Amino acid sequence: MHRSKLIPVMVAVVFATFLALSSVVAAQQVGDIKRNVLSKEDLGSVPGHEGLLVRVEFAPGAREGKHTHPGEVFAYVEEGAIILNVEGKPTVTVKAGEVFFIPAGKVHWGENAGKTPAKALVTFVVEKGKPLSSPAK
Repeated sequence: MHRSKLIPVMVAVVFATFLALSSVVAAQQVGDIKRNVLSKEDLGSVPGHEGLLVRVEFAPGAREGKHTHPGEVFAYVEEGAIILNVEGKPTVTVKAGEVFFIPAGKVHWGENAGKTPAKALVTFVVEKGKPLSSPAK
């Protein structure tokens, strides 16, 4: 491919990736929540899906808005504690060294009521081409 054609393609790919990943931040939130995509790969064994590994950091007092994901979420809390709310289930506090799972399409939100940051390593297995996160009522 000629260089003159390659640049617009690269710009389009970067822009599409930005739009897809910015949907994670689109769920309403209170306080500072940082998300850093560490890896994003197509899943050959699950056609039409991709896996993402994301580090999520909740500042003290940070709270996500209610949202859903178009696939499953597996998370490991590295530091601090996250209060996890999943509609239809009791609220739980997930502490450092513990894990949690969110089924596809399930309305949920997390918050950090502690005085130190809470950090989680999160794996998303989601349908390709759909927003990573969608706000819920």
